[in-house]
Amino acid sequence: MAGSVNKVILVGNLGRDPEIRSFQNGGRVANFSIATSESWKDRNTGEKKERTEWHRISVTNEGLVGIVERFVKKGSKVYIEGQLETRKYTDKDGVEKYTTEVVLRPYRGELTLLDSRGGMGSNDDSMGAPQQQAAAGGSFGDTPQNMIDDEIPF
Repeated sequence: MAGSVNKVILVGNLGRDPEIRSFQNGGRVANFSIATSESWKDRNTGEKKERTEWHRISVTNEGLVGIVERFVKKGSKVYIEGQLETRKYTDKDGVEKYTTEVVLRPYRGELTLLDSRGGMGSNDDSMGAPQQQAAAGGSFGDTPQNMIDDEIPF
């Protein structure tokens, strides 16, 4: 359909450390889940309420997989731009199931780390990077200094 858009933007926190898997062809994928929350005050009771939604994230962009592997940990706050994709799989009991996830593919995804380096599970606050960002397309240098306050193309 012409004129349609499949784009997801999320800001949330990781519930556990990312899982990095390697394929026989040499490719890698990073999988993790992030939580987004909304809160409100109940009109009738005045009680504060909160709802948390979990989102599965799959990163297939090799450059971004490297960033996830090196810098993203449980509790990290991240900004994600990707596409919704639903895939079918067969579980261990032979039952066909479907899962929908946000996928960051090469040249179509963005990942921005919103925590300082110390806030991402590291004991080293010496760098104190206020923001680290990586977008799809291009190349990436090996030093974290390349990522501080700059948009880095992948």
